[in-house]
Amino acid sequence: MSGVARVLVCDDSAVIRGAVTRMLERDGQVRVVARAANGREAVQEVARQKIDVAVLDIEMPELDGMAALPLLLKADPGLRVIMSSTLTTRGADIALRALRLGAADYIPKPTVAAIGDDSFRAELLAKVLGLARQRRGIAPVAPKLPPPRPAPLLPPNLLAVGSSTGGPQALFALVQALGPALRVPVVVTQHMPATFTRLLAEHLDRLGAMPCAEARHGEALLPGRLYLAPGERHLLIERDGATLRATLADTPAENFCRPAVDPMLRSAAAACAGRVLVVMLTGMGQDGLLGTRAVVAAGGAALAQDEASSVVWGMPGAIAQAGLCRAVLPLGDLAGAARLLIGGRA
Repeated sequence: MSGVARVLVCDDSAVIRGAVTRMLERDGQVRVVARAANGREAVQEVARQKIDVAVLDIEMPELDGMAALPLLLKADPGLRVIMSSTLTTRGADIALRALRLGAADYIPKPTVAAIGDDSFRAELLAKVLGLARQRRGIAPVAPKLPPPRPAPLLPPNLLAVGSSTGGPQALFALVQALGPALRVPVVVTQHMPATFTRLLAEHLDRLGAMPCAEARHGEALLPGRLYLAPGERHLLIERDGATLRATLADTPAENFCRPAVDPMLRSAAAACAGRVLVVMLTGMGQDGLLGTRAVVAAGGAALAQDEASSVVWGMPGAIAQAGLCRAVLPLGDLAGAARLLIGGRA
């Protein structure tokens, strides 16, 4: 059992508990060691046995997910908790509050249709395996990477961030570390449903590090502010004289995503004549690879989150292994490296 992720599934629906268990246990790397119908039962299970990851429903009788979360983390501070949230405004807000209170990630609560959806299962499994690896302190085998690229000749005029699986927690950490008074605008594409993106922007804004909001079509991008791609719309960057502006597009999904990172980066490379710094955070797949290639070809630079601090090293790993990065760094070091590049000192 030492190499198997030990999981608790907590949901008041027996159907959902059974479906999530079957989805996870189809993979030999996961074993669901406990199932609970409410938060009180979940706390008892965590106190009784070693659990790596808990999948925790928000709305339950007796003790709901938000009330159970601090008790679970008190019983086992190393436990990784994935909140299961309905795709409603209230559910999204609660899930994002839970992330700020110590939850590791969230998933949309599966519907009957989602139970048979391979993409839902893949996302859930990736989060469970990645968080279990972090919980057990298992360092991934360091891949042999191409040498770092040289620093760009000119400092960037725009910081462009891509993220997906595990991204909200990584964004909280990055934005807090970047702090105020950044010399350039920050644009972010996070793979996330439309219900969640506005609330994610609000939660980022509440950190107090810099003003954050969903991007609005046609607005000027100002230094020291963060603009988040709205759910279901690509965020593109256009130049209007000396001003950079946000454009929102309903063009088809790319890499099965809308918003997607690639169109944001391609447009940024063109609008800024390559003076773009890419920061690629944790995420599944390869969205952002082609866009980063366009940025670097135009004279920009890229930083990637390293595998050990990523929940899933898909997106950052793709640009790292393609030899596009100035540096591959732990999450906690990315903001400092970005500030040096923006200041022309790296």
